[in-house]
Amino acid sequence: MKQVLNLHDRFDDLQVTYGDQDLKSIYGAGETNHPKLMFIFMNPTGKNIASSPNWQGLRAPWLGTKPVWKIFHDLNLLDTSLYFKISALKPTQWDKEFAHQVYTSIAEHSVYITNLAKCTLSNARPLNNKVFKDYLDLVYEEIEAVTPQKIVSFGNQVSSILLKKQISVSLYPNDEYEFLKIKSDYQVFPTYYPVGQGKRNMPKAINRIARVLEIPDTQVL
Repeated sequence: MKQVLNLHDRFDDLQVTYGDQDLKSIYGAGETNHPKLMFIFMNPTGKNIASSPNWQGLRAPWLGTKPVWKIFHDLNLLDTSLYFKISALKPTQWDKEFAHQVYTSIAEHSVYITNLAKCTLSNARPLNNKVFKDYLDLVYEEIEAVTPQKIVSFGNQVSSILLKKQISVSLYPNDEYEFLKIKSDYQVFPTYYPVGQGKRNMPKAINRIARVLEIPDTQVL
């Protein structure tokens, strides 16, 4: 399990500008050497236990939360034993060793998880486009450092800003994709946002990603 450490200081500068001053940035983590998938979500909130200044472990997406991990479990991208433990633990019961185990499993399944904006807010209030756009050049650097084989972008806002064109994820139900040109070309698969207000769309997101990965329906848990 690795992170793109050379970007962290610049992400922290943007936390000062846009994030809650009592919380820390949350960085991408997982397999950083040409993983089969990079997942790009929106931005972290204070529900992530790693956003606390007192947290001594890995600062990575979704630590201390539950719903999103169903995606990785159902697509066979996370060890089942870890998923069951995530489902059983309260947020305060996570520790740095368990967080490391979770992301080690994510990396072993050739996945990297990040957010378009790394600034952590105390709640889930929406960010305006300007905030995401101010992270965009750094996220492009992150993509070039990781060189994923495929990118899954979650939600209309994230996908539109990442690709610099208006995107409606409902138009991408199967294995359709867009090209993102940075220094290299990347396939981007816009996908329904699966948590929070988008929780009802989780089955659609799972089915979409299964098609991207060419996983037969019978192998989706």
